[in-house]
Amino acid sequence: MSGDASALLAQIAHIGVDPERGGYTRPVFSAPELELRAWFIAQADHRGLDVEIDGNGVIWAWWDAPDARRVDAIATGSHLDSVPGGGNLDGPLGIASALAAVDVLRERGIRPVRPLVVAAFPEEEGSRFGIACLGTRLLAGLVDPQRVRELRDDKGVTFAEAARGAGLDPALIGPDAARLAAISAFVELHVEQGRGLEDLGQSVALAGAIIAHGRWHVRIDGRGDHAGATRMADRQDPVVVAAETVRALRAHALVVDDARGTIGRIKVTPGGTNVIAASVDLWMDVRHRDEPAVRRIVEEVTAATERSAAAEGCTVKVTEQSFSPTVAFDNGLRERMHAVLPDAPVLDTGAGHDAGVLAGVIPTGMLFVRNPTGASHTPAEAARPEDVAVGVIALADVLETLITR
Repeated sequence: MSGDASALLAQIAHIGVDPERGGYTRPVFSAPELELRAWFIAQADHRGLDVEIDGNGVIWAWWDAPDARRVDAIATGSHLDSVPGGGNLDGPLGIASALAAVDVLRERGIRPVRPLVVAAFPEEEGSRFGIACLGTRLLAGLVDPQRVRELRDDKGVTFAEAARGAGLDPALIGPDAARLAAISAFVELHVEQGRGLEDLGQSVALAGAIIAHGRWHVRIDGRGDHAGATRMADRQDPVVVAAETVRALRAHALVVDDARGTIGRIKVTPGGTNVIAASVDLWMDVRHRDEPAVRRIVEEVTAATERSAAAEGCTVKVTEQSFSPTVAFDNGLRERMHAVLPDAPVLDTGAGHDAGVLAGVIPTGMLFVRNPTGASHTPAEAARPEDVAVGVIALADVLETLITR
């Protein structure tokens, strides 16, 4: 059914199902994510949109204005990749809603004065190569392309190798100022990652700001040995230091009002039950509206980790993988969106988005659709079909205003 984002989401509900974690695992350039990319292209073709894939692997599906000049365009869309064991909405809801909004606009008889393009950005979650919003960071020139080509996933596959496997040329990744100059605004619809709308009894909200957030890799090296033959006093155990890192992050985040600190991924090497570890890798996520507060928490956790490492005879290296300062979305664009949706509340978010990265180079705005569970990055993530439908109409109303004036 045209204009039905829930029906579109149902078409992909079988792709990337994770039988171990539950939910969906769709890392960038994996078989499930490539299947989703093919689905998106097929849906765009079905609507007569002109599809192109740029050097960064971003898929652009164009609905052109009558003169067919791709300048002063309005963009919408989101991402298709997921975290391990994520939901079916984080990313794909924005893609499905954008396609459904095109259907709605055409059913209204809208003829765009400005081109409209639906974009699918790769590696928004950063779950495979460690850098969130990697596609938009490359596009905006915020990350070194050579560094990206050399990034490795957990299996040792480089980004360059994975890109080639997906049919892309890694030599072409990097900033694309001309493409960004052709886009006058970007609006992203996303499932809410929290329960602000549920508490307010509303279906749709406008985004106010994205709080500052970053990711750090913590590497702790010790000395591997036999669990039974090595006395406790003789050990250089990196797991002991890792435990202090986890404790310190929680303690320092708790004393800063509204800070968030998470270690959701730990790799112990070699990983045997009866083996004292040789090394531990942790990935740390820290967020707060105030950028200095984020930096301060990381510094305090690093210092605590280094003290523990010195006492245990281990070494530590902390590397920043990515950082995004607090993003306030474009006021002018939000005012135009609010004029179309006067009853929509304005909510800040602690989650990062491609719109947040693009906000530094073009005017961007966001719409959030109610998530009654408030849960995200988990199979418990949800949205009622009636709220999804309201979100599609809200997005279509906003886009109509932007592409016809």
